Amino acid sequence: MIFLSLIFRIGLVFIMKKKSSLWLVLLLGTLSAFGPLSLDMYLPGLPAMTSSLHTSASLIQMSISTCIVGLALGQLVIGPISDRIGRKTPLIIGLAVFAITSFALAFTSNIWIFLAIRFLQGLAGASGNVLSRALAKDMFTGKKLTRFYANLMSINGIFPVISPIIGSMTMLVGPWNLIFVVLGFIGIFLIINSIFLPETAPKEVETTFSRKSLSTLGHAKDFWQPTLILCMANGVLFCYISGSSFIYQGVFHLNSTQFSLMYALNGCGIAFGSFLAGRMASYFRSKKMVNINLFVTLIIIGLMVLNGITIGSHLLSMIGIFLIIGSFGFTTALATDLAMQVPGINAGVSSAMVGLFGNIAGGISSPLVGLFGTSSPTPMFAIMLIFQVISIGAFYLLNTKKAVA
Repeated sequence: MIFLSLIFRIGLVFIMKKKSSLWLVLLLGTLSAFGPLSLDMYLPGLPAMTSSLHTSASLIQMSISTCIVGLALGQLVIGPISDRIGRKTPLIIGLAVFAITSFALAFTSNIWIFLAIRFLQGLAGASGNVLSRALAKDMFTGKKLTRFYANLMSINGIFPVISPIIGSMTMLVGPWNLIFVVLGFIGIFLIINSIFLPETAPKEVETTFSRKSLSTLGHAKDFWQPTLILCMANGVLFCYISGSSFIYQGVFHLNSTQFSLMYALNGCGIAFGSFLAGRMASYFRSKKMVNINLFVTLIIIGLMVLNGITIGSHLLSMIGIFLIIGSFGFTTALATDLAMQVPGINAGVSSAMVGLFGNIAGGISSPLVGLFGTSSPTPMFAIMLIFQVISIGAFYLLNTKKAVA
């Protein structure tokens, strides 16, 4: 709550200055972080929820999947709608539904109703994910947009660190239900701030799903190249997310506090990688940096696989994970910018596709890590390696000779 209070105070200071980049970055960065807010914040409460709702651990864990599905599908709906009627109305409605469903979850005692509401919460939360990117594209272009996306990704990288901490602190003063009450108030806070956002959608927008726009989207290699790279990068990230708890605690024998610290450190790596990408974008072409970083990451992952097969150093594995997750922040900031800056595609549709494919990759990679085992980090690194090879393949197969900023 201290962190949220700080953001609220900063928001009040800048609330009458709509063009304030700090206020805008904080607001849109928080909106873009509905994933970690919805998924990570209540993780400390899962054991208590299992007992309270009189259900199994597998059904409680399914509430994560239902929310992810909602986040993915919601972007497909909200993005195109925002191209037609504007950004603010879908955003505020989505935030309102998010707040209402969060409060409803706090008072739900049936697991099946809980799962249904979690799906609705994900659908509503998608408004923040998709429209934060679309709003940025409406307001900025060129290097300014690149730096702005990098700043968004930096803030986004902080939330996986603080969300479980906020959840744990909340449970020190109340039951798990209180976490969803806090989420509801976060939704209200964001509604208040979002009211002051300008309407940025173009006044005249071509019908989102016209034959011309679909043809442009389908044949735009400049869009699908970074989008598929983002998709594979999310595959790598969710390999880490799904396997980290088992590997750090079960294989590396870290206690829960040490695991939390490592998880936080890697989250800071995402923020730093995004920040670095934004600064380097002023001096180097984004596409070139993505290309180089893809190969650097491939080498790091390959060395981690080799480490697992040979000496099996836990320290090297932990260093490798930090570098891989940091490179995710670097790649994501630049690839998001490249995808969103492609001309001829509406911002809402672009953002929806970027978010959808990222969630698809996450849904595929998470069960793969469990399927191939978590008694060693090597299977996790091997699956990461596959995603990284596909990412490089997408870069060259969909490469164009057009100059890219």
